[in-house]
Amino acid sequence: MTVLSSANRDAEKKVKKSSYFDLPPMDVSAAFPQATPASKFPPCTSDYYHFDELLTSEEQAVRKRVREFMEKEVAPIMTEYWEKAEFPFHIIPKLGALGVVGGSIKGYGCPGLSITANAIATAEISRVDASCGTFNLVHTSLGMLTIALCGSEEQKHKYLPSLAQMKTVTCWALTEPDNGSDASALQTTATKVEGGWVLTGQKRWIGNSTFSDLLIILARNTTTNQVNGFIVKKDAPGLTVTKIPNKIGLRIVQNGDILLQNVFVPDEERLPGLNSFQDTSKVLAVSRVMVAWQPIGVSMGVYDMCHRYLKERKQFGAPLAAFQINQQKLVKMLGNVQAMFLMGWRLCKLYEAGKMTPGQASLGKAWISSKARETASLGRELLGGNGIVGDFLVAKAFCDLEPIYTYEGTYDINTLVTGREVTGIASFKPAASRSRL
Repeated sequence: MTVLSSANRDAEKKVKKSSYFDLPPMDVSAAFPQATPASKFPPCTSDYYHFDELLTSEEQAVRKRVREFMEKEVAPIMTEYWEKAEFPFHIIPKLGALGVVGGSIKGYGCPGLSITANAIATAEISRVDASCGTFNLVHTSLGMLTIALCGSEEQKHKYLPSLAQMKTVTCWALTEPDNGSDASALQTTATKVEGGWVLTGQKRWIGNSTFSDLLIILARNTTTNQVNGFIVKKDAPGLTVTKIPNKIGLRIVQNGDILLQNVFVPDEERLPGLNSFQDTSKVLAVSRVMVAWQPIGVSMGVYDMCHRYLKERKQFGAPLAAFQINQQKLVKMLGNVQAMFLMGWRLCKLYEAGKMTPGQASLGKAWISSKARETASLGRELLGGNGIVGDFLVAKAFCDLEPIYTYEGTYDINTLVTGREVTGIASFKPAASRSRL
């Protein structure tokens, strides 16, 4: 084949290529018959310390139900949709029928799960696909929970039943281009006018936003200078949402840039219980626990995949599982999963007892997500060349953990939340510079 200069790329179509140049790729099972791809998901082998015995019968039933759904419905298609960076909308009604959407919200058609059951569902979804875990977490533990905790009774009855069945979808818009970790300094404004409010500003990285029916928008009240919450309907005049392209992680999640250009919101769509940024803390307390359970689930899936792969794949006349260094890496991964699960479980129990502090939640999210990165890195090594293709899960999980490590508070910010709690000294902002006279 002739190599063209950049100036002659228009002539590329005229160059004669091989007869097989445009053939579709081989099915991975035919191309690599020695190991089973993740489309046929491996059985769970990561519960080495029998943590399932710590769960109630309800929580065990949730685990079983979600696991079966994810392995049957999502595992066969996840790599295709991740590669295309598209969302599999056809699974939304099936996910809505599982009885886990709405998590711990009681009433209004929601399941009223324990925090632990909600966490287990989050882990089981993320074990197979982290993007689906993020989709449900944004919908349930941010969007729906904000309506449940900060909305009026009328708003709860109006919106939550449909959201619980995923007949409608929501998102939660806090982050802005100029305000990420410093989220409380958000600049989107809400100005009071006759009959409602006018919202102006920009949001970024908002999961589900490109197709959400309801957008929960946090904006600064221009009269009080406090953060308020608003329910904005899709296609509201002045509202534009565009997809963020070129992501390397959580590619199935449809993150969007939101532009609000004088969007009118009626008075009845303002959330009466969200009158300051502090009011978001009761929502974030739950969501941060759920986000900590995402990397637990991802790590479970990575371990399960590696466990099966090492027993199937052979080199030098023996399965990879027979080599000492591979066993050492696998056991390190297993130990990480046990420790991560136990920390996550304890966080749930502290929350259920009303004892969990922001520092405890932040330490859990930070430490668990860091151990998940280590676990995925070890898994990537164990799979060799197959550790860089999505067909065997680990490469996809490796990339998906990067945004999880960052959102809901970066590792660094979460450590500072815990650091403030244990020392009594806040260190989020640089110390004031001193004159060197």
